[in-house]
Amino acid sequence: MKVAIVGVTGYSGTVLWQLLSQHPNVTEINIYTTQADLEAVAQQFDWQTKQTVRVLPFDAGQIMADNDVAFFATPAGVTGELAETFMANHFPIIDLSGDLRLQDPKAYQKWYHRAAEVSRETLSYATYGLTEFTATTTDYIANPGCYATATLMGLAPLVQERLIDLDSVIVDAKSGVTGAGKKLSQATHYVDVDENFSLYKLNQHQHIPEIMQQLKQWAPDMGPIQFTTGLLPVKRGLMATIYAKVTADSADVNEIIAAAFQATYMDKPFVKILANDMPDLRLVVGSNMTAIGWSYNPVTHIVTIVSVIDNLMKGAAGQAVQNFNQYFGFDETAGLAQLPLMI
Repeated sequence: MKVAIVGVTGYSGTVLWQLLSQHPNVTEINIYTTQADLEAVAQQFDWQTKQTVRVLPFDAGQIMADNDVAFFATPAGVTGELAETFMANHFPIIDLSGDLRLQDPKAYQKWYHRAAEVSRETLSYATYGLTEFTATTTDYIANPGCYATATLMGLAPLVQERLIDLDSVIVDAKSGVTGAGKKLSQATHYVDVDENFSLYKLNQHQHIPEIMQQLKQWAPDMGPIQFTTGLLPVKRGLMATIYAKVTADSADVNEIIAAAFQATYMDKPFVKILANDMPDLRLVVGSNMTAIGWSYNPVTHIVTIVSVIDNLMKGAAGQAVQNFNQYFGFDETAGLAQLPLMI
């Protein structure tokens, strides 16, 4: 299997290249860039491999001729601008940016602050690749955002089974600095991040509409969510703490919630459900795992769900490989055997 990666200099693109390099079904990786200095891109990999890494100029026709699938690990706006030729030829694309996630171009413009380059018809054909909930895919797979992945994984059983008040959801999510990307900014400067914690994009984060889009597919009467994002002084890892009012009026609420999570994730190799504990980042960082725990307060009737992932793995490159495996019929765990770093 020959694969193309378009855009490999960011954190997600680099991790994607590392994963595909050890994938048992990948025989060749071709790297493409729209940057003029190809040598500068190639030098990024000199320390990682003894092999010469060839970086090629972006050419849609050449990519389709020389590869079986293309991963786009590019900033928002790039896939939409470059991918039309691939889409016209039904060439498989797995996009790690947000360009194919939202079905409404107006929503994309509102939340990403740029015009959508992809038509509504094309967007409606794209598959939102939350892998645990995607039985089949189209040729265009929109890899979910990191915040969306952690939040949706934590909410799915409760929303699908209507165990919570659909107007009561509050999400307090925090990510490591790599989630902000590689582009330099004051917010991610070491001096400002180290020994600090800050909120950002309050009520404005671009992952909110994709979360709502998916929740409404599970429950059309889903109400709006309160969503807060914060920046942790760590390199990677993401924790979504979710609060919702439980509607079940029963002494067996904990058993009902446990049964819902068990039924949803019992056969999912990358999901770990903690029965009587709360997960922390060390349980997942470095792996493609999602760890989920919860606690129900019988006084307030509020359930607290904690969902943790590695934002570069399950929140980006790892899930992209999961989608790759699913699309081509490979074992879901192929190329994703990494254990959490723990220390």
